[in-house]
Amino acid sequence: MSAPRGVVLLGKGDLAVRLGEWLLERDDFHLKAVVPVVPEPSWTASLGDWARSRGVPVAESGAAADAFVLPGVPERLELAISVFYDRLLRPSFLEHCDRAINLHNGPLPRYRGVSPIAWALENGETSHGVTLHDIAPGVDDGDVIAQTTYSLYPEVDEVVDVYGRALDHGWLLLVHSLPRLDQLRPRPQDDSLATTYRRSDDHRLIERAGLRRPGR
Repeated sequence: MSAPRGVVLLGKGDLAVRLGEWLLERDDFHLKAVVPVVPEPSWTASLGDWARSRGVPVAESGAAADAFVLPGVPERLELAISVFYDRLLRPSFLEHCDRAINLHNGPLPRYRGVSPIAWALENGETSHGVTLHDIAPGVDDGDVIAQTTYSLYPEVDEVVDVYGRALDHGWLLLVHSLPRLDQLRPRPQDDSLATTYRRSDDHRLIERAGLRRPGR
């Protein structure tokens, strides 16, 4: 059996915690460090608290590159996994990883950027998706590793409703894809189909109950 793949996990919330626990139980992965968002949101599970309770080193600053100065963490790891991490990963971090992947709450290349669920509802979409993709220098523009879609009901759905649906689909996408990551063939995104939303666009979202709940 080959040596387990060293992993740094970045992100926030219930899904990141669930994935961290899954990684600890696997023989083919070795969770070496965790980088939570700072500050961590109060409405969901704390990735940092979970990691500390399990003895996993935590980059308390929330800066990705600080993972590699933690005691016991090697200078290079095989894999970085981002699950709703809220910062762009810079070359100073990526150069320490053989591969870096991100789980995005949108059907890339559409709905790149922030608040993809909120924007899908705002735009009246009847389907949405979750995408696992390689991390590239731009915003959510790396090659697509795997993707799944699910139904939206924009007349009645709020972000909080869809977010739970997205977590379920994201979890299945992760646990089905990670064990065979090297066998999956990433495909380039078609930039002509891309839409991108930035934080500066948020003022254009309609104010309604739950609309500004997490979408990334």
